[in-house]
Amino acid sequence: MDNEQTAIKTTYFSIIGNTCLAIIKGLAGVFGNSFALIADAIESTTDIFSSLLVLFGLKYAKRPADKNHPYGHGKIEPLITFIVVAFLVTSATLIAHESIQNIQTPHETPKPWTLIILVSIILWKEISYRIVIKKSIETNSTSLRADAWHHRSDAITSIMAFIGISISLIFGKGFETADDWAALFASAFILYNSYLIFRPALGEIMDEHLYDDLVAEIRVKSLIVPGILDTEKCFIRKAGMKYHVDLHAIVDGKISVREGHDLAHNLKDHLLTEISNLEGILIHIEPKE
Repeated sequence: MDNEQTAIKTTYFSIIGNTCLAIIKGLAGVFGNSFALIADAIESTTDIFSSLLVLFGLKYAKRPADKNHPYGHGKIEPLITFIVVAFLVTSATLIAHESIQNIQTPHETPKPWTLIILVSIILWKEISYRIVIKKSIETNSTSLRADAWHHRSDAITSIMAFIGISISLIFGKGFETADDWAALFASAFILYNSYLIFRPALGEIMDEHLYDDLVAEIRVKSLIVPGILDTEKCFIRKAGMKYHVDLHAIVDGKISVREGHDLAHNLKDHLLTEISNLEGILIHIEPKE
């Protein structure tokens, strides 16, 4: 199975999981008198829409290069990540607003059984995070990484809710709002997490150099090709799950143009074979002084 198909299947896993959890959290929050759980349900609902966006981005990024997009359609991935971050910020803002409103309004203490629901949710969301983050590393997908952090932030908000409900149950009257304070702290964490997701996607859009390990691998593997004496400049840009490389290769300055041309093709074919996540390679031949 190729990286694109793996990422798409992983996104379906996120959509199904988030849909089930949003329903469970919402019902438990309403009947268990817990706004922290309702806040959790709100976040899971936004997670559903963000996962659908990730799915759209992954499918769009699979389109091959064409006349108008010679580098392919992979840049849609960080753009989708920006939208996912916007969903996170929106949900965090909504949760914070509602938390502040509830803190100012007297209400009942949450039901004890909501703690059992929360423990199950925390375990499931952490497992989901580990599954999706592993797949994001395997496929080199920015948007899938953002989707994974949705699961982790969801687990953290559930932990906050667990702490808040526990405090309100243990200390009783006067501590009913501990649940709402927990939701407020969770919203702050979601905002911080949004920045952590946003920053690498911005670097990808701006073609920021973050690929020293890949550059080193390209240089080592280039020297295996007969006739390639050394490498000079090596620039890398990421598009979706693939990398495009501009490489200056040093060869004997006395060979013919035809021989230099053939060496460039040999080097390109070799790198494409040896490093699976490379897609476009432009070789510039430099004569050895």
